[in-house]
Amino acid sequence: MSEIIFFDSTLRDGSHAIGHQLSAGNIKEYCRQIDDAGLYTTIVGHGNGLGASSLQVGLSAITDKDMLKCARKELKKTKLGVFLIPGFGTINDDINPAIDVGVDLFCVATHCTEADVTRQHIEYLRKKNKETYGVLMMYHMTSKEKLVEEALKMQSYGAQGVIIMDSAGASTPEMVSDTVSYLSQNIEIKLGFHAHNNLGLAVANSLIAIQNGVLIIDGTLRGFGAGAGNCQLEVLIGLLLKIGISTNLDLYRMMDVSDNIVAKIMKKPQEISSISLISGIAGVFSGFANHVKQAAERFKVDPRDIFMELGKRKMVAGQEDFIVDVAMYLASKKGSEKESYDIESLL
Repeated sequence: MSEIIFFDSTLRDGSHAIGHQLSAGNIKEYCRQIDDAGLYTTIVGHGNGLGASSLQVGLSAITDKDMLKCARKELKKTKLGVFLIPGFGTINDDINPAIDVGVDLFCVATHCTEADVTRQHIEYLRKKNKETYGVLMMYHMTSKEKLVEEALKMQSYGAQGVIIMDSAGASTPEMVSDTVSYLSQNIEIKLGFHAHNNLGLAVANSLIAIQNGVLIIDGTLRGFGAGAGNCQLEVLIGLLLKIGISTNLDLYRMMDVSDNIVAKIMKKPQEISSISLISGIAGVFSGFANHVKQAAERFKVDPRDIFMELGKRKMVAGQEDFIVDVAMYLASKKGSEKESYDIESLL
């Protein structure tokens, strides 16, 4: 088996769980302590990436540039990475300043059927000789054949790997096995997998992805992330060691950072709440959770119904504004025949 590399998104996906309020101190301390653990890259920034700090999806406590400067000073052995979704982030306003700070690695992400919008960004970064990966989010919303088509586009733009994201934590083990094996046989660049834990399967699905050809695992310490959280890296590493797969990572160091730093940043332990579970069942982006709760309270409707309606409408990350529309719609139906959701039809 080829060597697996690990992307650490604790300081990116974890930002969702605390309203994007990572402090300079949080970033400095984390990066200083994790640098010796052997991870390939530590990705830093707003949960939705460069340029995403906004009233719509949440304002960061400090600017992208300040976050990256903090991390750059501390990361000596681990590559400094960033995440960018075209539309939130731009070349002039976000990519060039990140390059100037000294970012080593870029993940350019889009919805799983819209790889075309990443072309300009990926090609620009490759011309700048920056290590660049394409990311296909919400992969469960399309077929494996379409995923190959989109991954091949990213490959043609110069991406050095493609990561598929189970953004809603909606994957079954069979889905992961079938999709990953098909993609790994049909693209030439590295394939990666990013799991969410809405159905309690993030670690198991990541292992299945590895067994079917994935060479990049993107996860977080302590599972720190949106909704039910991510694949908990230290647990996955322990599992891999248990079954005889070497990772060249310092598991004790990862455990120490998880216990002594990440646990203090988290507002509460990562868990599979009813909201996270319904998000996974509905196939809706985990990062919607806080927005859904706020809309449900404002309009006095059941947040689970909001998630089911969002799933019915096939809403994706970046469409947070529609959450209020859905809540208003459900509130308007009170007193009339209640909307009926067929959960089985969404699986």
